Amino acid sequence: MPARPTKSPVSFGLDRLATPIGIALLVTDAAGTLRALDWADYEHRMRELLRLHYGVVELRDQPAPAAMRTALSDYFDGDLGQLSGIAWCIAGTPFQQKVWNALAQIPAGTTMSYGALAARIDMPKAIRAVGHANGSNPISVVLPCHRLIGADGSLVKYGGGLERKRWLLRHEGVAV
Repeated sequence: MPARPTKSPVSFGLDRLATPIGIALLVTDAAGTLRALDWADYEHRMRELLRLHYGVVELRDQPAPAAMRTALSDYFDGDLGQLSGIAWCIAGTPFQQKVWNALAQIPAGTTMSYGALAARIDMPKAIRAVGHANGSNPISVVLPCHRLIGADGSLVKYGGGLERKRWLLRHEGVAV
């Protein structure tokens, strides 16, 4: 029986950026588009999300575009509007894409409950599914999953740890 052809690995660049809350890992494609942003102490989680979304992924050391690095540094220095200028693209199911695009619309300095986001995407009963999609978001900070909170206002789950979530929200002016 002939061997099944295997899919070629996807190749992305990997860069590191020092931030006030740890080393950010920036994964970009050949065009310089952001494909993942996670934290060095969560690199295993990031690699697993990349595998789930793209299959076999090879990461090679490569600087992220200077404009992306500058925008992220400026965000961490207090210029909160810089994130919207970062080009990103991620693979995922149509539902995940819908959730992630909705995340991108939550303004800095505000929070939203999972239920409110489910309602915003016209799927008010999909609260848990929104939570799962949020947890599969490979682009931390830029797709601001840290802005989702519990219905009672509590900080719940963040792939980079609750202390980072708390820092990011305070940085954006949210009292937590």
